[in-house]
Amino acid sequence: MSRLPTLRPRPLCRSLGSAALAVGLIAGLLGAAPALAHDFWIVPSSFHPAAGGPLAVRLRVGEHLHGDPVPRDPAQIERFALVGPIVGPNAERPIQGPPSAEPAGYASMPGPGLYQIVYRSRRDRVDLPAAKFEEYLTLEGLESISALRRSRGESAKPSTEVFSRCAKALIVAGAGPQSGFDRPVGLDLELVPEKNPYQLAAGAELPVRLLYHGKPLAGAEVFALSLHFPAKTIAARTGRDGRVVLRLPEGGFWLIEAVHMIPAPPETAVDWESLWASLTFDLPAR
Repeated sequence: MSRLPTLRPRPLCRSLGSAALAVGLIAGLLGAAPALAHDFWIVPSSFHPAAGGPLAVRLRVGEHLHGDPVPRDPAQIERFALVGPIVGPNAERPIQGPPSAEPAGYASMPGPGLYQIVYRSRRDRVDLPAAKFEEYLTLEGLESISALRRSRGESAKPSTEVFSRCAKALIVAGAGPQSGFDRPVGLDLELVPEKNPYQLAAGAELPVRLLYHGKPLAGAEVFALSLHFPAKTIAARTGRDGRVVLRLPEGGFWLIEAVHMIPAPPETAVDWESLWASLTFDLPAR
């Protein structure tokens, strides 16, 4: 069973402090490691594009849904695609764009239906002083990592880490069927809605499952942010089945996100690896 969500104010900076945040914003645009400090999400030009029409896809990094643009960086892109409602060899189309472009990509909607925009980044590295790393673990609900460091006598040790992004957005083209919203797309860390957000309304409960390598991930904190109240966060921790249920009080733009951290594989030559998952959609008004 998932734990009940709580509504709480979110710290104005969830990780590195105000001075480092300013540095991190600049570095994030250059693809540098301090971008770890920020939320990352997808913003399509429309969540309701015309069937057969154009679509621009923007990437954002920031805090409280105040995001800076992330121009297209081919060196950082592992996967950037539009995944259609029909399973098959033509279900996924790459989202194209020139290097350094903003928006980061463009696509043409193949037809009506519900689509998923999928973005998977390559690993990047960040090193943090011990105090900042412990603060970051607390703010992201990663107390288990803090406890593991404490058991190893490493609480005062600076951290070395690699991180990557696993982002999705749900969009509906035209008036076609809206199947496929709950279909995993194979991201390493993935938020999968178990109800179609476009068939809900403000005040409804949205069950979400968090998957790690395709299997339910227990004990992870999931956050939900609304564009109307970005400084407040709905938070719930996944149960043994990887599920949370989030009551979304407002219509409009929503960002759901989660972070998972593990001891890093030996080939990375760092201590920790984190995966950052996000999901964006447009919830109908009441």
